[in-house]
Amino acid sequence: MTRSALKAALDAGDFIAAPGLYDMISAVVANKIGFDFVYASGYWLTASGYGLPDAGIVSYTQMLDRVATLCRTVNAGVIADADTGFGGLLNVHHTVRGYEAAGVAAIQIEDQEFPKKCGHTPNKRVIAPQDMAEKVRVACAARSSPEAMLVIARTDARQPEGFDAAIARANLYAEAGADIVFVEALHSEDEMRAACAAVRAPMMANMAHGGQTPILTPEALKAIGYSLAIYPAMTALSAAAAVEKSLATLKRGQIPSEAPGDMFNFSEFNTLIGFEDVWAFEKKWAKVPPLETAG
Repeated sequence: MTRSALKAALDAGDFIAAPGLYDMISAVVANKIGFDFVYASGYWLTASGYGLPDAGIVSYTQMLDRVATLCRTVNAGVIADADTGFGGLLNVHHTVRGYEAAGVAAIQIEDQEFPKKCGHTPNKRVIAPQDMAEKVRVACAARSSPEAMLVIARTDARQPEGFDAAIARANLYAEAGADIVFVEALHSEDEMRAACAAVRAPMMANMAHGGQTPILTPEALKAIGYSLAIYPAMTALSAAAAVEKSLATLKRGQIPSEAPGDMFNFSEFNTLIGFEDVWAFEKKWAKVPPLETAG
């Protein structure tokens, strides 16, 4: 599959709904379903890879490894969370270069103080708006191909400074060169509609299940004025519920059902993860003996 260019999709007016992928199992299942773009969430890649909260604990090197592995695994273009750029201006420059080399379609940086926190948790603090605007300018200058990798600027100012301040920041970041603007943790559909009307750049919505922003369909978001949406928590929370259900069943002394919908088919998963290529290689090169038959 050829990965679609995010800029071309936005220029064509295509609305983009990108599911969040939390590990490489979700990536190969997403390959089966088929998406043009997916989202690499800092929260969920940190949780699945290290069992840690999204609180600025995981380093640039650790996150780059997870993002690069996802880019190699998934067929879709990857919109990747890069937190604050992992530090100051030089860190932002280095982060953009690393993410671009990994093959992401867009890199997202935010205006929180370092260490950051999940956008839907309390006690967030933001840096000065001009400092973030400078980060955006550095990020845009650092990439080698503005057509191939877009810069998404996120503001978390809604909580500490209020709605109007968040909108002012969003427009400042757009003026600094951000291709897409992301006003995090809006509280209502009215705020979402007002933000899309006020911000002079393509807008991204964060449909974080369990968060502060109402969860809407792609069609409804497009009607409000958004250009794209991420659903970062959807797959991870669904998988966690399925794991809990099967573990609880075993704890009761029963065996979890292998019926379709209750458990993924093992043979099909072998195909998704690439075992057929391994078996073809072994047949050609490893001189694997034929299976013995009875009789």
